[in-house]
Amino acid sequence: MSRAEAAEPAEAPEPSNRIKFSSPRQIPIVGVVTEDEEVQGAFKSMDLNRVIKLFEETGKDDLEERQLKSVKKLVQCYQNGFPLRDLAQIFKILNLCAEKIKTQPHFIEPAYNIIKLCGLPFLKKKASDEITYAEDTANSIGLLGDLMKIQNSELRIQICKCIIDFYHAEPPKKHITGYQQASSSYKIKMAEVGELAKTMIQSLELLENQLVEKLWVLKALQHLSTSEVNCTLMVKAQAASGICAHLNDPDPSGQLLFRSSEILWNLLEKSSKEEIIQQLSNLKCLLALKEVFKNLFIRGVSHYDRQLRNDILVITTIISQNPGAPMVESGFTRDLILFATFNEVKSQNPLVKGLKLSNSYEDFELKKLLFNIIVILCKDLSTIQLLIDGKVILALFTYVKRPEKHKILEWSAAQYEELQLHAIATLSSVAPFLIDEYLFYKGNDQVLEFLAWCDNEDSFFSHGNSFHGAGGRGNKFAQMRYSLRLLRAMVYLENDTINKDLCENGAIQQLIGIFKNTISKYNDKEEAILLEIQSDILLILSGLCEYHIPGKEIFGTEGVDIILHVMKTDPKKLQSGLGYNVLLYSTLDSIWCCILGCYPSEDYFLEKEGIFLLLDLLALNQKKFCNLILGIMVEFCDNPKTAAHVNAWRGKKDQTAASLLIKLWRKEEKELGVKRDKYGKIVDTKKPLFTSFQEEQKIIPLPANCPTIAVMDVAENIRAKIYAVLGKLDFENLPGLSAEDFVTLCIIHRYLDFKIGEIWNEIYEEIKLEKLRPVTTDKKILESITAASENIGKMVVSLQSEMIESQARQDVQNEQKVYTKIQATHKQRELANKSWENFLARTSNAKTLKKAKRLQEKAIESSRYGERPPNAIFHRTDIKGLNATVPSGGVVTVESTPARLVGGPLADTDIALKKLPIRGGALQKVKAVKTVDEPKKSDPA
Repeated sequence: MSRAEAAEPAEAPEPSNRIKFSSPRQIPIVGVVTEDEEVQGAFKSMDLNRVIKLFEETGKDDLEERQLKSVKKLVQCYQNGFPLRDLAQIFKILNLCAEKIKTQPHFIEPAYNIIKLCGLPFLKKKASDEITYAEDTANSIGLLGDLMKIQNSELRIQICKCIIDFYHAEPPKKHITGYQQASSSYKIKMAEVGELAKTMIQSLELLENQLVEKLWVLKALQHLSTSEVNCTLMVKAQAASGICAHLNDPDPSGQLLFRSSEILWNLLEKSSKEEIIQQLSNLKCLLALKEVFKNLFIRGVSHYDRQLRNDILVITTIISQNPGAPMVESGFTRDLILFATFNEVKSQNPLVKGLKLSNSYEDFELKKLLFNIIVILCKDLSTIQLLIDGKVILALFTYVKRPEKHKILEWSAAQYEELQLHAIATLSSVAPFLIDEYLFYKGNDQVLEFLAWCDNEDSFFSHGNSFHGAGGRGNKFAQMRYSLRLLRAMVYLENDTINKDLCENGAIQQLIGIFKNTISKYNDKEEAILLEIQSDILLILSGLCEYHIPGKEIFGTEGVDIILHVMKTDPKKLQSGLGYNVLLYSTLDSIWCCILGCYPSEDYFLEKEGIFLLLDLLALNQKKFCNLILGIMVEFCDNPKTAAHVNAWRGKKDQTAASLLIKLWRKEEKELGVKRDKYGKIVDTKKPLFTSFQEEQKIIPLPANCPTIAVMDVAENIRAKIYAVLGKLDFENLPGLSAEDFVTLCIIHRYLDFKIGEIWNEIYEEIKLEKLRPVTTDKKILESITAASENIGKMVVSLQSEMIESQARQDVQNEQKVYTKIQATHKQRELANKSWENFLARTSNAKTLKKAKRLQEKAIESSRYGERPPNAIFHRTDIKGLNATVPSGGVVTVESTPARLVGGPLADTDIALKKLPIRGGALQKVKAVKTVDEPKKSDPA
């Protein structure tokens, strides 16, 4: 328990419940509780209307005594809690008592007792009572805040206690027969409806010098501020500024500061942060916060003091996000810069003389919070001079060093590592505003030296426990990542001095080397952080080389190799969410900035099939990359060697680059809502390129320096880039295009003519809208330009129609060829079937077989010569006596060769060859063809 929580507000002594009256006369009782009912815990409702009437009477001598007696009986009757149905009348009686307190102080005690009973749970007879009497209950509870106007300390404290009891309700002492306790949250809800928090805030203005009462009110508000509804009401009552302005009020107990800061925290969390910041952004509040923070920073020694100091700093950080907050005017900014840097930069300021931070958790958090608020403060240009005077850059650069092994540090190793990373991250935000300071302290040299340490193989175990150290456990990746972020921030300033200094110090070669090392160190655990490092390296290289030709030459082939390595990444990884998309963006940016414009690098890129990789990426059809890739393609096409590479590329299904570009054009026009018919032809020859957005937007006269919708359309989609690429490839000789592609190509070919006509049409329409009348010559020229543009559209439509008709005729011819082939196939099948049927007939019917045999022999005889040549040797081609109509096989009997040499017509040729020839010359080995049903011995012809 903290010191502030332990020290509760000193309670005022409660007044005695017994009041002595001067008159001994007994006043008639309005309601009586019998002993039996008291034993059972029941009560009879009083006639409260009679009590109210009694309070409204005037002019009687014993009236005050009777009124006091009736209220005493009321308190006794309802000592276990008020029923919801009687609550409105009871609070009316309480209000009547409050009105009499100014002139009759005796009524303080009855009012006190009634308010005390309000702390008990309300009672309901029916389940629906909470809804039925909700309005009366809300109005009654809201009245408690109005009673704070009564100038009586005990009564005010009791009201606060009653409100606190809403959140710590105790059960009734006795069970009341026929009644149930209302739900525990009922009072809290009714307090919200009755706007009790608002009236309690307003009561603080009445308690400027009453510390005890103020502390009780703050305690009650601390409970009320746990609700979003109450916080909204408090904000409307200007609670934030009212409470914050009195943070530094004298309070020996320390509760005022604790409870006030707790209320401010609840307001920031549960209501409109913007409204709270606006309320706190005034000189009075900031001066109070400044004094409180300074006192806690210098004199705070306990754990609670340090924790409260950090809470105040967080609130200040939130306020400082408002550019209108007078942080500099209040002197708070100067003090915060001093407190943030006094450990690293020696200062003679008496505020920090002899002051030292410990390595406790609270001081460690304080250091990080101070770094954080410097990042916010540097966005205000009026703070720049204070940052220079405070030597913030020098203080932060003390962390951009390799850790020394034997140096004694005031922080633990894990704490120092986290502060180191936080300091480098802070430099990334502050250094771009302090360029001269950065160069004065040789920032580039220090960062490059630190990067060299990050890239070497020295043994170093990082803890990687913090937000900034994510992914850097056991390695130096976290340090490398934040150092590269710092370099990226400085390079993107496009300051010639900084960039030239980096190039002269060998930053390009060093970064390329780091990139190569990250490829070799790649592993799945640190994949995300490695991808971020690689992306930052490529972005830095892009910034260094973009307008620096010597830098592009230094980038050279080694740089091209790392770009090609990234471009070969598996496309599936682009959807992994680990950062491959960002890396690819950085790579494409590097191609644009580091390769284009340097001819040796361009040629090497082409030689290594870089254009093929670009077209592979374009074929992925991811809209976020298309624009950038096409822009690179347009620039690359200025190189005469590029066209051959583009035309040689083939994608899936043998798709060509031209076909891919035309497909992208059609997709883009479909998304833009350009009107085309089902064949892709132009529908409106007057507006052939009009998008749906252009149709919706009416032409408005604009100043000459403002681009019109037609001009903006060129930059907002990829059609102009596709036209440029295809134009450089020559529209006439594009391979692999279909008829549909040619129809679209007609439009692309005339894109520039259509766009010029569209812009002239806008000019003509603007002249009409401005009610200007051009001279006759200008009017004729405008009309002729418009007519010429429309004629071009008609000509393109005509050409498209011819192409479509030609394709239709070609399709018919192709279809006819297919039909002819199908008919031939069917005819062949019929002949085959008929042949099979004849074969079956011959094998199943002897007569048919003999008839077929005779026909076959007749056909053979008719095919022979009528007369044999003299000395001709006749060889029979069939086997005599064989009743078959199929060919007899590869059996030939040659009579000119003696049988004794070959062993007969069916002898093994291999054996025959083993015999010695009787004639001159060698015998030739002949492969014998054996048939399945070959006869054992053939008859000579």
